[in-house]
Amino acid sequence: MQKSKKTGLPENFGMRHDDHFVDLISTRAKGPQIRMINLDKIDPNPQNARTEIGDITALAHSIKEKGVLEPILVRPKNGRYQIIAGERRFKASKKAGLSDIPCIEMNVKDNEAMEIALIENLQRKDLDVFEEADGLKTLAEMYGYNHQKISEKIGKARSTITEIINISRIPQEIRRLCGEFNIKSRSTLLEIAKQKDKEKMMQLFYAIRDRDLRRDDTRDLSKVIKGQPVSNKIKRYVYNYKPEGSDSYRLRLEFKQEKVSKNEVIAILEEILNKLKD
Repeated sequence: MQKSKKTGLPENFGMRHDDHFVDLISTRAKGPQIRMINLDKIDPNPQNARTEIGDITALAHSIKEKGVLEPILVRPKNGRYQIIAGERRFKASKKAGLSDIPCIEMNVKDNEAMEIALIENLQRKDLDVFEEADGLKTLAEMYGYNHQKISEKIGKARSTITEIINISRIPQEIRRLCGEFNIKSRSTLLEIAKQKDKEKMMQLFYAIRDRDLRRDDTRDLSKVIKGQPVSNKIKRYVYNYKPEGSDSYRLRLEFKQEKVSKNEVIAILEEILNKLKD
């Protein structure tokens, strides 16, 4: 039996995108068209909600091997093209040594471009809570979107939109600290954002970090700091110890009271040691 003819691109072909295939899609598309655009003619969007591109080494390697499997979104601007969504793919393509990239060209206004970029990033879960908060705040303040309109565009409840935008109040210094100590729960960050000033926010942050507060405890302490009455007093105190430069163990002591002195912690540790020795 005769061996079937080998199909596909030659192995020594540098670009893994089939230009004829892209052109075919373009001629049949009724809406935004897909076409190859030179990377040197494309600019990032300065209003991109995503502030951290992250490590693109693996993506660049994948693109070099298989090409860009999903076109980026661009729009014409000042005789060039501006990225709406897909900046990581754009930069990784440059790193991979490509000259052109498949693009979906969309003729949209500034607010529409940002709206599309936010939705695309949110669907991919590419934005952290602060990037999402800043992006939605920009839609509200720069382009006049009310929270209900954002809710309809993004597909989240209006109350959720309001909460996320409130998180944008948190200063950069506290955001950095939250990142260092892996405090990223939206409900926890919202309680920090509710404080009236930076000093109160820092006070709550340190309590959450040092006492490893749970959600309900954080909410109650947040009310205490704001001077509001709480139905239940915070009944726990948590002492955490982790040795520097080692992940071999971590010590956690939980007390059923709000405040604990240094001597009380020492007494408990001594009691534990004695029981272990016995």
